Amino acid sequence: MQAQLREKATELAAVLWKEHTVYRERDGGVVIRGEHVRRWISLSPTGGKDQARVRAGRILDGGTTAPARMESVVDLTAGTSELAAVCRRLLAETAAEAAPSAAGPGRPARAKTKGEGKGKAKGMASVPRPRKGRHTGIASWVVLLCVGGIVALWAYDTFGGAY
Repeated sequence: MQAQLREKATELAAVLWKEHTVYRERDGGVVIRGEHVRRWISLSPTGGKDQARVRAGRILDGGTTAPARMESVVDLTAGTSELAAVCRRLLAETAAEAAPSAAGPGRPARAKTKGEGKGKAKGMASVPRPRKGRHTGIASWVVLLCVGGIVALWAYDTFGGAY
């Protein structure tokens, strides 16, 4: 069964990705890693004859693998194109769940601010809104008036009190 899995995985990897790495897992399964797309696929025996469990997941920053997000059981007697279709579906669902960030690959996503995300529909882009009212708040004006008063008192004491 392990030789059959390895053979199918090698054929499948060639169909799915031009750049890939195929290696054996400890449990007897086979993993196909696509570093350039940051995804992985695992084929492992299920106990049934000519069946394999296919799992798909993401490759995180630093090359570590995230736990599988999607899973399916496939018949190994099916052709490589049918297996590739199942794998592509699992990979598409994994990519959809990953919710790609606008920062791009290799960059961490921007942290949400305190009020961001409340009352917005899912999937809506965050658009900067024009400011309401004045830019300088009342607290800023109070601080400026206090500083001005202190400067005025200093100037009066230094220059105005001597006459």
